[in-house]
Amino acid sequence: MSERLLDSIDTPEDLRKLDRSRLPQLVEELREEIINTVSKKGGHLGSSLGVVDLTIALHYKFNTPNDRIVWDVGHQAYAHKILTGRKKAFQTLRQYKGLSGFPKRSESEYDSFDTGHSSTSISASLGMVAARDIMEKDNRVIAVIGDGSMTAGLAFEGLNHAGHIDKNLIVILNDNEMSISENVGALSSYLSKMMTGVLYTRVRRETEHLFSHLPGGDSMLKFAKKLEESLKGLVVPGMLFEDLGFKYVGPIDGHNMESLFENLKNIKNVDGPILFHILTRKGKGYKPAEDNPAAFHGVGPFDIETGKVKSSGGGPPSYTNVFGDTIIRLAEKNEKVVGITAAMAAGTGMSKFAERFPNRYFDVGIAEQHAVTFAAGMATEGFVPIVAIYSTFMQRAYDQVVHDVALQKLPVVFALDRGGIVGADGPTHHGLFDYSFMRHVPNMVVMAPKDEQELRSLLKTATECGKPASVRYPRGAGYGVDISREISSIEVGKGELLREGNDLTIVAIGSTVYPAIEAAEKLEREGINAEVINARFVKPLDEDLILTSVKKTGYLITVEENALQGGFGSAVMELLEEKGMLADIKVKRLGVPDGFVEHGPQDVLRSVVGIDSEGIAKAAVQLAGKSATPGVRAKRKIA
Repeated sequence: MSERLLDSIDTPEDLRKLDRSRLPQLVEELREEIINTVSKKGGHLGSSLGVVDLTIALHYKFNTPNDRIVWDVGHQAYAHKILTGRKKAFQTLRQYKGLSGFPKRSESEYDSFDTGHSSTSISASLGMVAARDIMEKDNRVIAVIGDGSMTAGLAFEGLNHAGHIDKNLIVILNDNEMSISENVGALSSYLSKMMTGVLYTRVRRETEHLFSHLPGGDSMLKFAKKLEESLKGLVVPGMLFEDLGFKYVGPIDGHNMESLFENLKNIKNVDGPILFHILTRKGKGYKPAEDNPAAFHGVGPFDIETGKVKSSGGGPPSYTNVFGDTIIRLAEKNEKVVGITAAMAAGTGMSKFAERFPNRYFDVGIAEQHAVTFAAGMATEGFVPIVAIYSTFMQRAYDQVVHDVALQKLPVVFALDRGGIVGADGPTHHGLFDYSFMRHVPNMVVMAPKDEQELRSLLKTATECGKPASVRYPRGAGYGVDISREISSIEVGKGELLREGNDLTIVAIGSTVYPAIEAAEKLEREGINAEVINARFVKPLDEDLILTSVKKTGYLITVEENALQGGFGSAVMELLEEKGMLADIKVKRLGVPDGFVEHGPQDVLRSVVGIDSEGIAKAAVQLAGKSATPGVRAKRKIA
């Protein structure tokens, strides 16, 4: 068995000692290491496989970590992690207390910037460049950004500024013609538009006519068509970036190591901002990922031989799938319902809607801000837009929610998938702030279902309430409740009494409702009779239901899978304060404390922050105490 090169490499310094003739072997070994690990742990496979050649070339030709590499989004940085001292720890990828799935400055000096959301690399890199020049240093800064991330406005803001201040910055455009869903937008069709202008079209038509009347014209015509494609790739892209103030190089084959080395050698010594355009294949080196890159963008454990994801068997449908099926049902009955997403058709469950209603479905690319204002424009014309965006990505469109939707009281529905703790993707992807940033926006209705059937009902409620509405639901499977019956709406602001009790009130919202019920059952065995309320609505609250219960029990626990600051518990506390009852009620708020939650299994992280059934029951005992005789407690008298 031949020596494995990867075993001899712990840092980029080791890499730079290798003869270049041995690098193709290292490329294969790195791909094998990534495939083997992700097949067991899950992760972002396609994007990381696509940049293995580029990663090796960058660390070989540049003096990292002194030279900075900023990976846009960061889910393509697995080879980078392996080459920068984390080879042995790579088996812990995305595991609790293990390596993050994204670049993280606290993890390695080679990770120049924490990433996880798209289109930040150019702005961050330009900031590093400006700081470098003030300090009169001479290191290089390289931003690696995918063509999908180029559809976001932030990327163009960075390009515009970089071209204006004319500083030494290298931007590598990794063009694989895929983001997560297929790329959309004007940028993707820019070359085609240039090649379909009036003058170009007339010349092409006349040339085709001429060739058709010449001997051997068919061969000449085929050559001309190949030349046309070459012109699209070699001439027109440069025009776009040159106009923005960049020197343009490319496009070149991003899997051709010699070409990568030659071009990186050249651009290292060029002054001013440079855009280096490379063409890569997502999933390179693993056929199932090459054939279906969308399926292997973020994938669970899979069988390497077949490429099939390892299933845990049957079970309830995911909230995402229930959402996708429900909005089709709603759209069938209301022709004004339209679907909008930001490059996440499959991830948000919008794919089926797109197939069923292609004329009422809009993928705006990685552009959440535009998605929201676009939806607002449609709402002014009488439509009911359902904007499906992960909770963590909705943070990027906060101003548009306030200014363009809520201020005008437009009936836009925000379907916030992955609300709460999401698991292995960690702090950049946990959706732990939407209760807080949605509930204080005037005119907004904020709700969260306890299970998949209630999700269907609240989506219907949202499309009918005539106001801006946010419906947040978690990542993963539902509880297996019956979802076959007709969808019925719920009165806005109406909660649900699930369990009667006299000793303690537990008011839970969304994914914490079932754990609250389980906690109440545990408490019963401890001699504490807890009343459980499913709030359903963060805003407006069911004031009568909550106040009636706490007047009876005198003890209150609120539970939410959201930041405690400004969240659901804060809303309930504000209600008690407004009613002059705060001094009379003992209150404990359970939720996510002030800090970012690391990556790990959802159940583990929920236990860590104390919002699982055990945590709720423990907090209840600490708050209300335990009577000597089960079911008998001294009640706090409240007028």
